[in-house]
Amino acid sequence: MQHNRIAHRTVLRRLPLAAAVALVFSSPLAWAQSADAPAKQDKDARTLDTVTVTAQKRVENLQEVPISIQVLGNAQLEQQNVAAFNDYAKLIPSLSFGTSGGGVFSGPGFVQLYMRGVASGNDANHSGSQPSASMYLDEQPITTITGALDIHMYDIERVEALAGPQGTLYGANSQSGTVRIITRKPDPSGYSAGFAVEGSKIEDGGIGHVLEGFVNLPISTNAAVRLVGWQKHDAGYVDNIHGTRTFPTSGITIDNADRVEKNFNDANTAGIRGALRFDINDNWTVTPQLIAQKMKAHGSTGVDPNVGNPGFGYDTSTADLAVKHFYPESSDDKWYQAALTVEGKVGNFDLTYVFSHLKRDVDSEADYADYGFWYDSLAGYGAYFYDDNGDLINPSQYIQATDGYKRTSHELRISSPQDKRLRMVAGLFWQEQSHDIFQRYKVDNLATDIEVNGWSDTIWLTAQRRKDADKAVFGEVAYDLTDRLTLTGGMRFFRNNNSLKGFFGYGDGFSGSTGVSQCFSTEQFHGAPCVNLDKKTSESDHIGRVNLTWQIDDKKMVYATWSEGYRPGGINRRGTLPPYTSDFLTNYELGWKTSWADNKLVFNGALFREDWKDFQFSYLGQNGLTEIRNANSARIDGLELDLAWAATYNLQINGGFAWYDAKLTANYCGWLKADGKPETNCPAGTLDPNGDAVAGPLAASGTRLPVTAKFKGNVNARYTFDWRGGEAYWQATTAHQGDRTNDLRDAQSAVFGKMGAYTTLDLSTGWRKNSWAVDVFLKNATNQRAELARFSECAALTCGQESYTVFAQPRTLGVRFSKEF
Repeated sequence: MQHNRIAHRTVLRRLPLAAAVALVFSSPLAWAQSADAPAKQDKDARTLDTVTVTAQKRVENLQEVPISIQVLGNAQLEQQNVAAFNDYAKLIPSLSFGTSGGGVFSGPGFVQLYMRGVASGNDANHSGSQPSASMYLDEQPITTITGALDIHMYDIERVEALAGPQGTLYGANSQSGTVRIITRKPDPSGYSAGFAVEGSKIEDGGIGHVLEGFVNLPISTNAAVRLVGWQKHDAGYVDNIHGTRTFPTSGITIDNADRVEKNFNDANTAGIRGALRFDINDNWTVTPQLIAQKMKAHGSTGVDPNVGNPGFGYDTSTADLAVKHFYPESSDDKWYQAALTVEGKVGNFDLTYVFSHLKRDVDSEADYADYGFWYDSLAGYGAYFYDDNGDLINPSQYIQATDGYKRTSHELRISSPQDKRLRMVAGLFWQEQSHDIFQRYKVDNLATDIEVNGWSDTIWLTAQRRKDADKAVFGEVAYDLTDRLTLTGGMRFFRNNNSLKGFFGYGDGFSGSTGVSQCFSTEQFHGAPCVNLDKKTSESDHIGRVNLTWQIDDKKMVYATWSEGYRPGGINRRGTLPPYTSDFLTNYELGWKTSWADNKLVFNGALFREDWKDFQFSYLGQNGLTEIRNANSARIDGLELDLAWAATYNLQINGGFAWYDAKLTANYCGWLKADGKPETNCPAGTLDPNGDAVAGPLAASGTRLPVTAKFKGNVNARYTFDWRGGEAYWQATTAHQGDRTNDLRDAQSAVFGKMGAYTTLDLSTGWRKNSWAVDVFLKNATNQRAELARFSECAALTCGQESYTVFAQPRTLGVRFSKEF
């Protein structure tokens, strides 16, 4: 009887998949037979639509832009049910990403993106390197030190992914590429509105929903307002299951019975976006914009595959998609960005000014019990934690944090008429961003004499302010050598400033090497007992770009590009370490944009080599502090292909593919030489700066760079047909990503292991009639356990045995109703 119940539940779980598959693959046959449209349409291929972009800060046909760029238009975003970063990231082959949250919380809200394999791993710490790839919302940068905003993707015109260094026209964080999210703008020509309601169920998880709508309101013949709003519940699918853990030194056992919760990694989000367009006259337009969002998230997205391992102090069996955490985990994330764009003409020159101001506040809390357990297991850490009576206590830590971000930017640029043989664009850019960091690492019942001075139950305190400022002058000139041959050159001159001030560390009763014992000022910075870090650094340099484009005919173009990108340096939090300097990326690229068969087939691609010099490498060092070194040099060879094919009137196929060979070109030894350059010669027996003999390089020349797969690709097929007076469709999208490593260094990479290759399948079907539409989708239809990221709570060689893996959301069945007016 029990067996029958289990079998019955299994059948029920599989019914949505079976029904959707049957519906999707039977629809072209069964429905097409009753279609009102003549069968002849299947034989007449429609042409592909022209795609316009603003990647070079002017409106152009995608097929005429000599850049490796992939575009997801409004129709494709809606057809693929793209709602967040993860949804469109799998459709962009050049894009890789991390998923850990900002601050200390491992959850949604922050995006760490990488492009073309330019990644060394372990970024996105508040005192770490700036991102190597940037994200823009329209003209405004939305990348902070710990990652970019994860914008809700509704009423979006398109997404542009510009691969490769974009340093001439874009700023410091565009070293390896730029992702631009272009919103739909207010339109004074007429009223329009729409809404959508969506419900979804995650297999063995919770139920989610999305409510969203927009309205475009003309105020007059030259002004309009566009308002967008959304509210959504992201359902959870990770369980916090019951268990106990025993610390070896004290024998103390802790129990998480009061924290047990099924599907505890859920999130509730609400947001608004508004823009006003005012045409002052035929030449000048002003567009103020505001976007704001609030998200409350719970639980860890990372899964612990060892929750039942007795060697990790646990006492119960392993469970799928589960953790055993003992302390609260949540994030209360509130942000807004205000922007102003002014566009006009001075004579026959176009003038554009863009202002933006981003403010973000995140209150978070996180379980940090792994840190205490592993340091106790490996080094008897628990012997140092006691109460006021001198008795040993539970050494588990948990974190309470508040992170405040601000970013203000200005850009002023002028461009000459683009129909002239000689044309140019030039501009000024200025931005300043700050991060107020407050992190309190707590241990319950901690003795007064070993806590941070003035902070009860606090073993470690971080209270700092980081500031990063960038100034730049940029310009680009294009000249048509002939009617079909164009030479373009550009330069960007920049100056960067970085500072870090405040307190970090232990109380003076716990450590004599860091914290209060190292203070040089009694200033109570952000409430800390004193100041033990106050450093600044600045740099100035320039980068360039040269491009030669040959327009073979109206449908085919090839180009060759040499370009540079950079990422600013900064201050190490450990005061005894020197600052890290800017790293530079040099790109050599040959690309093509071609259209065939009367614009029924588009085939674009790029073949490139990128040399990454003195790249910044972040890792967790002593006391769990992030340390950044200029590691050495690397090379990325790659091929990117983009395909769109209108196979028949009804069937369109799209695909994107990328192959990368990203590896070190010199040994990484782990320290700098006297001249500040990375040491590359360190055979076994070499003495490091501390006088210790090493076993050889931490990563030898030829070692593969982490995060990025050697191959990533996707294929989408969409079949549309007339049915019952409307248009119906079925669609299938498959995406594949190869295996990846998680750390540059050999020993740490061996502990973490590789993240396995995976292939996912998304299915959908739907029907639209007049202004109404209904869509049924099945994401991750095969319920693939796709490994997206891996991390541990402390250094890999200490806590890495208990690493956490972030998996793609399990199979999810959803229904969406939408209407436009």
